[in-house]
Amino acid sequence: MHRRKNCAEIIGLKMTVSSPRKKLIEVSIPLEAINAASTREKSIRHGHPSTLHLWWARRPLAACRAVLFSQLVDDPSSWPDRFPTEEAQDAERRRLHRVIERMVPWEASNDEHILNEARWEIARSVAWGLGEEPPAKGDGKAILAYLQEKAPPVYDPFSGGASIPLEAQRLGLRAYGSDLNPVAVLIGKALVEIPPKFAGRPPVNPNARKELERGRWNGRRAQGLAEDVRFYGQWMRDEAEKRIGHLYPRAKLSDGSEGTVIAWLWARTVRSPDPAANGAMVPLVSSLMLSTKEGRKAWVEPVIDASAPDGWRFDVKMGALSKDKEAKLKEGTVKRSGGGTCILTGAPMPFSYLRAEANAGRFSDRLMAVVAEGAKGRLYLSPSDPQEQTARVERPEVPEGEISHWPGRTNVVEYGMKTFASLFTPRQLVALTTFSDLVGEVRQYVLAHARAAGLSGDTTCLQEGATGPEPYADAVATYLALLSSKMSMFLTTQSRWRSGDGKTAPGFGRQALPMVWDFAEINPFAGAGGDWSEVVAGGVRVIAEQLAKQKGGKIDQRDARNALHQDVVISTDPPYYDNIAYADLSDYFYIWLKRSSRDIYHDLFRRLLVPKEEELVATPYRHGGIEKAEAFFMRGMAKALSVAGASARTFEPLAIYYAFKQSETSTEGITSAGWSSFLQAVVDAELVVDGTWPMRTEGATRLIASDSNALASSIVLVCRKRSVVAPVTTRAEFIRLLRRELPEAIDDIRKAGVGPVDMQQSVIGPGMGVFSRHSKVLEDDDSAMTVKTALAIINRVWEEIDQELDAAFDAETQVALAWFATYGFDARSSGELITLANAKNVGTDSLFHSGVFEDLRGRTALTPREKLPKAWTPATDKRLTVWECVQHTARVLNAEDGGAEAAGRLVAQMDGLADQARKLAYRLFEISTQKGWSQEALVYNELAQEWPHLEEAGSRVAQAGPKPAQAALDL
Repeated sequence: MHRRKNCAEIIGLKMTVSSPRKKLIEVSIPLEAINAASTREKSIRHGHPSTLHLWWARRPLAACRAVLFSQLVDDPSSWPDRFPTEEAQDAERRRLHRVIERMVPWEASNDEHILNEARWEIARSVAWGLGEEPPAKGDGKAILAYLQEKAPPVYDPFSGGASIPLEAQRLGLRAYGSDLNPVAVLIGKALVEIPPKFAGRPPVNPNARKELERGRWNGRRAQGLAEDVRFYGQWMRDEAEKRIGHLYPRAKLSDGSEGTVIAWLWARTVRSPDPAANGAMVPLVSSLMLSTKEGRKAWVEPVIDASAPDGWRFDVKMGALSKDKEAKLKEGTVKRSGGGTCILTGAPMPFSYLRAEANAGRFSDRLMAVVAEGAKGRLYLSPSDPQEQTARVERPEVPEGEISHWPGRTNVVEYGMKTFASLFTPRQLVALTTFSDLVGEVRQYVLAHARAAGLSGDTTCLQEGATGPEPYADAVATYLALLSSKMSMFLTTQSRWRSGDGKTAPGFGRQALPMVWDFAEINPFAGAGGDWSEVVAGGVRVIAEQLAKQKGGKIDQRDARNALHQDVVISTDPPYYDNIAYADLSDYFYIWLKRSSRDIYHDLFRRLLVPKEEELVATPYRHGGIEKAEAFFMRGMAKALSVAGASARTFEPLAIYYAFKQSETSTEGITSAGWSSFLQAVVDAELVVDGTWPMRTEGATRLIASDSNALASSIVLVCRKRSVVAPVTTRAEFIRLLRRELPEAIDDIRKAGVGPVDMQQSVIGPGMGVFSRHSKVLEDDDSAMTVKTALAIINRVWEEIDQELDAAFDAETQVALAWFATYGFDARSSGELITLANAKNVGTDSLFHSGVFEDLRGRTALTPREKLPKAWTPATDKRLTVWECVQHTARVLNAEDGGAEAAGRLVAQMDGLADQARKLAYRLFEISTQKGWSQEALVYNELAQEWPHLEEAGSRVAQAGPKPAQAALDL
């Protein structure tokens, strides 16, 4: 949002010298650039910190970096002596936007030149606030030292996957975080706390020491630590293969040679309910296709064979395949609608029957296919008895850990898999216990080498900040423990085979434990996707490339309701109401991390499982129903945010993320239970909502879709502490204030380039600003208005304001808008147009001559963009309408011979109509969305988002003057 009122005006007090300076995040940020970088970041895998270990719904690093920067950098309006005019402030604001635009792409995360540029901007704001000047722009070391000494520390009381502390550290700031969940805390320590302790140190492994004898260590950051993780990870692999390699035999190929097995593909089996099947166990398979790649088709055929166990066997085939047969094979033997089908008799097996059999312990499994590495690529082999029997090993003793049943999230419980250990085959359990137990052994190995290498530093434990041989061995063991835990995503019956890619898909493709009928069991020693070596390589890359940016980071285990700090900048990403069962799901990893790391992190792993009762998530099954769960969430979140507010410095606003599920944004809108409960907690914490920024991690097409429950959009709430003398107001006065203040605020939001798709959430900011700056808004019966009611009122007033804008358009545009809202670009009888034109007191001739409508002889329609004249310009149009301005600009922006500069040239010629054209683009988006015209909505969303850039492009073109005519060529 682009707002010019300062915080003192918002709470009705006079601005004083001691009032906090307005920060950039409270005025304007380049939302489009941040969203684009955040969306792209989802496709980054190699080297991304998230690949070290899974944590659910991490905020994109790009968004965290931009928010932190904008929280700490002053808006130019805070320095009227340095930027005395509105034009000067706008120019400086645009400059800061360009700094953010350079800073947010993934490639910038390791670009010290760009990062130092951003750090200097933060240092400048800090210095000016202290009456000083910052260090020289090009002196990176001095800038970092200044920030460490004088910039405020950043604290995230819900640090989760540690994206916010990591990015604070990247920006040169002291970074602190805490979480109740021990798995999250360990991930945070590995990303933020541990690497700086050993930054710049050489590796201690014997191979590296031999190399070092020939010269100096030139590694940077935590590259020495990364090299040791790689070396000792390889030692663990070799040692594990010695112990359990016989459980993963090679496969015999058709030419008599042997090939390494990549994966064994298994199908669950159940006893057929049909008496004609004679009690046979039959397969449950979601798809019989093994490879859908063109030219490499492979599939499984169940073959009726009286000599085979249960009267059938699996036969794997490769070759050409008709589309009809492939479609049939993809249906498998169990469907999402209806259940399974017996392959012997065709008898139906409904889900109720399958659940009953599973809970009675009567499920089994059968090897379906073997995937091996051949000389020319992947081979798909029929199963053999030796391959199947090798997998039938004795089940080792492992912690069970009960899985909480959250319908729709942990459906495995409905099929008898009530413990986490039940999600693994015996062979997988043997492998995971082997790797987990080797972590303790490798720690002793590292310790001996660290001592031999003469590693200096304190000899107390890593937890106390020491850096000697013992803490270093603990550090290496920590990463190998996390990587052993990550292996459980691949060595599990939750892993699927991706026929389109020819590789396994690890568990937790979403934040749930669904029932998986056929699963892929990888070979941890295969040297292929998901095996131990690849998992270690991914972790090593993260440590070497992304970590140890700056010292001053610490992650602790704390309950956010009691995590009081002093004078910190609060930037936090709390749990999302009922979206993710963090505690329940993370037990999946806790059982392995406890086995490998409890000797290092006694306090973190002292419990049997992850703490759950205190977790601030509205889980109905834990709190006795939906209403009680919501009340628990609101009380706890209000307390946590109150503590955060008490911890926060006065000079910087708080930034609080909230993530929408797709279902919330598309069906419930801004009044959804989770969103309104979260905002109610913010208000109950006596915080004023000073702004809302929608940060998307999905593309615009995903946001318009309505069939996904994925987390689609993060709303960043910008908050300040509410005044102790905040007034009480009434419902009528609240609505009056909204009508008075929202039009200007909405206009500023549009000017900032916030697209129509994000407007609904963005308007919440100024609307909730009006609501939350009052200590109470009284209903007509003197009861206090709830946030849910306030949100509905804000939404209604916003719609009324937008509809009132229609009357400001020219008559031709009003007719076009009314037609579009009813018929879109469809043709109708001319009589329909005459009726609309008469109502607006405009002749049909004017509508045709202006080019807005086309005359189809008895019928008429809005002129499609593809039929608009290409030579059109606002400067030469004698019947210029706002409708034409929008449609022509949209056409030119996406034309092959057009683009931003050409579209900007049109905008520059619109003069007074440019602002109205921008507003019309928003209205057309809203109409298109309501009608379900997704492609048309995308056109107007892109146009509205690009409008500020088009104005800048038009300004540049105007300053450059007209293009010189091309000289004729003498032939």
